[in-house]
Amino acid sequence: MTPRDEHSRADSATVAPPQCPAHAYGEGGIARLYGPAAEADPMGLYEQLRDRHGAVAPVLLHGDLPAWLILGYRENLDVTRTPSRFSRDSRNWRDMREGKLTPDHPLAPISTWQPICAFADGQVHERWRGAINDAMGRFDRRGVRRHITRFANQLVDGFCTTGKADLVHEFAEHLPMLVLTQLLGMPEEYGPQLVKAARDMIKGTETAVASNAYVQETLRKLVVRKHADPGPDFTSWLLEHPAKLSDEEVQQHLRLVLIAAFETTANLIANTVRMVLSDPRCRANLAGGHMTLPDAVEQVLWDEPPFTTILGRWATQDTELAGQKIKAGDALVLGLAAANVDTAIRPDPTAPVHGNRSHLAFSGGAHECPGQDIGRAIADTGIDALLNRLPDIRLAVAESELNWISSLMSRHLVALPVQFTPQHPQPPEESGLPAQSTAADRSEPDSLEPQTSAPDRSAGIPAPAKPSRPRTSVWKSLTGWFRRR
Repeated sequence: MTPRDEHSRADSATVAPPQCPAHAYGEGGIARLYGPAAEADPMGLYEQLRDRHGAVAPVLLHGDLPAWLILGYRENLDVTRTPSRFSRDSRNWRDMREGKLTPDHPLAPISTWQPICAFADGQVHERWRGAINDAMGRFDRRGVRRHITRFANQLVDGFCTTGKADLVHEFAEHLPMLVLTQLLGMPEEYGPQLVKAARDMIKGTETAVASNAYVQETLRKLVVRKHADPGPDFTSWLLEHPAKLSDEEVQQHLRLVLIAAFETTANLIANTVRMVLSDPRCRANLAGGHMTLPDAVEQVLWDEPPFTTILGRWATQDTELAGQKIKAGDALVLGLAAANVDTAIRPDPTAPVHGNRSHLAFSGGAHECPGQDIGRAIADTGIDALLNRLPDIRLAVAESELNWISSLMSRHLVALPVQFTPQHPQPPEESGLPAQSTAADRSEPDSLEPQTSAPDRSAGIPAPAKPSRPRTSVWKSLTGWFRRR
């Protein structure tokens, strides 16, 4: 049975108000994972599908291409851990073999087979993934956190005198790309246009193909430049790796790292700041030392993973999953957000999950995200710097007024308006120096792993940060801010 075969079993007679997830169902009652109705409330749609079909549900992708959405936690792990049944090689996709996924199809940039580890299994995957892991392992951990702090301070300097900001467009979207361009060995001025192209590419928009072409050309030029002028950066390390990756292989892996790390980290930063500023329990736990900022990041990875779904896996044979008959060549979509709230592993979604990293925010199995610790470092170090600089930062609107935009793979805040007491920009000599590193950097100078224990808050409530004084830790800033409210 294929997802299309489920049409005859689904009930399409229900009438629902506009924007209700029920409107995401197309002809025959099968759910579309694209379009305004599906994107209005993706989590609501996932739960409707779970109620109707259980852990695995038939869905339609762009152009009404059939697929299976994996909603169960254990089922997602089963798919990610058994490449013999569910391959990452998109050339197994029946619709692609039949020519239904044309070059201008919105999903082409993220599903057309490329010479990268994300589309390979077995020994080929091990060769490519090994080069990625080795190159990432060469980063100076303390240096990475100093880069993050320096760029975070530069961004704060751009708006700190105004007393207000939109932290999505002025902070969260720019910090990851600034850090990534540095780590990849790219000029910093590439960042703004790459931010726009990267986010557009994964949305499956009409301009996604053109955005992908821009990213590809930018990275092609980078590879050529690094051949002539190598440096201590990720691109140069891939080029010189013993695995002897071709220029095309290096370019495509740079694209993979750039796109995946940018989107996930930008969303993670925005959602974590929103939670810190809007959730009274989070504020109380942080101020009281019962939760660290890395704990808050992990909570967001459970509740609002940066990628809600991932396309995908493709069945190599006829098989069965959670009672559904999967045909060889069927496409499967990992439902990361849905799996994280599966009651089979999380009976009470409101209970805190401090210290628990068993979520699927970074997928699982052999293809689990290799750069997740860098993403965590960018998020917790960048937010630490932001809160240290602006200790009384607060939402400028009611939380109910915040809006999100969803696509097949992600859901992100449109804007995060905040207010704060205007501050002076940081003197240039202070930005990025080792003495100005973040609390997490100071506690673990040789690791990207975040701080896991509560800090010493015996110094009391600090005054608002001033350029002439050493910056206090985020925990003391939050303590003072919370008590003043």
